[in-house]
Amino acid sequence: MRPLLLLVLSLLLYACSAPAAAPEEDSPTPMSSPAPTLTLADANKLAELPLACIQHEYPNKLGQTIGGPNDLREPSALHPAFYGCFDWHSAVHGHWSLVALLRDFPDLARAADARRMLTENLSAANIAAEVAYFNGPQNKSYERTYGWAWLLKLDEELAAWDDPLARELHANLQPLTQLIVDRYLAFLPKLNYAIRTGEHPNTAFGLTFARDYAVAANQQELLALIDETARRFYLKDQNCPISWEPGGFDFLSPCLEEVNIMRRVLPAEEFHPWLAGFLPGLDQASYTLAVGEVSDRTDGKLVHLDGLNFSRGWVLYGLASQYPDQYGHLKNLANLHVNYSLPNLVGDDYEGGHWLGSFGIYALKEVK
Repeated sequence: MRPLLLLVLSLLLYACSAPAAAPEEDSPTPMSSPAPTLTLADANKLAELPLACIQHEYPNKLGQTIGGPNDLREPSALHPAFYGCFDWHSAVHGHWSLVALLRDFPDLARAADARRMLTENLSAANIAAEVAYFNGPQNKSYERTYGWAWLLKLDEELAAWDDPLARELHANLQPLTQLIVDRYLAFLPKLNYAIRTGEHPNTAFGLTFARDYAVAANQQELLALIDETARRFYLKDQNCPISWEPGGFDFLSPCLEEVNIMRRVLPAEEFHPWLAGFLPGLDQASYTLAVGEVSDRTDGKLVHLDGLNFSRGWVLYGLASQYPDQYGHLKNLANLHVNYSLPNLVGDDYEGGHWLGSFGIYALKEVK
C-alpha cells in the first residue's frame, strides 16, 4: 500500500511542476490563390462560347408544356429570340455574356459578329413573339424564376451599356422585361416558403438578380416586395448547414445565395449579427470551403459543379468587397473556387460550354 501511495504522490508532484501543454495551433489559413483577371485576350476566348451557341438551335431542351398539336414547333419558331444555347435561360444569359463583354471590351476581335447576332435575335418582332409565348395558357410559370432573373440581368446590362445598339435593343426588350416584372409582383406574395435547392428554382438567386435590376431601373414596387420577401423567408435563419454542400448536381450554394440577397437587403447593423448566426466562423481568416470537384465534364449534370465554383466565387467576392474589414479574407477563397474551374471553360464540352461561360464572366466581373 505504501509504495502505491508514494507512486501517486510522485505523479501528482510531477504534474504540478511540469510545464503546461502548448495550446493547439489555430487552423491553418487556406492556401493563397492569385486573383483571376479578365483581359481582352481572355474576353476574346470567352466570347466564342456565346457566339457558338446563341444561334445554334440543336440540341435543344424546350421545357415545354404542350397544350395541343399546334404547340409542337421548332425551337426557333417558339422562341425566335432565345432559341439557342440548349435551353431558354442559357440563351438569355448567352446574350447577356455578349453584351457584358462588348460593354467592357468594345474592341473584341469578333465584335461585329456579336453585334450582328444581338441585332438579329433581339428584334422588336422576336421579343413580341417571346411575350406571346409567355402569355400562352400553359406558360404562366415558364422559366420561373431562374430564367426571369437572367432576363432582368440582360435588361440591366443593356441599360448600363452606353452604345446606340444597346439603347435600341433595350427598347425592344421592354415588353418582355415588363412581363417578367409583373410575374414577380404576382408570384412572390403567393410563395409561402423559400425554395432552397442548389439548382434553377433557388429563390434567393432569383431575388438577388431581380433586386439588382430593380435598383438599377428604379422599380420601387418590385424592390420593396423583394426586400419584404427576403426578410420574411430568411431573417430568422440560423446555422445554415453548409457542410452538407455541395449536392451532386448543384451549381448554386443554398447557403451563400441566401447571404448574397441578405447582404443587399439588410443594413450593416442588422447584417453582421444575422450572418454571425447564419454562418458562424465565416469572419475568421481560417475559414475554409472545399471547391466542388467535377468528375466528368461531358455529363450535363455533373458539370454543374463548375458553375457552383463560379457562383460561390461571385458571392464571396461581393461580400469581401462590401465589407472588407470583416470579410476581406474571403477573396482568397473565391479565387480558389474560380481558378479551379476557369481553365476548363474554353474548349469545354457543349454540356457545359452552352452556359458556363456566363457564370465565369459574371464571377470575373465581381473581382474587385
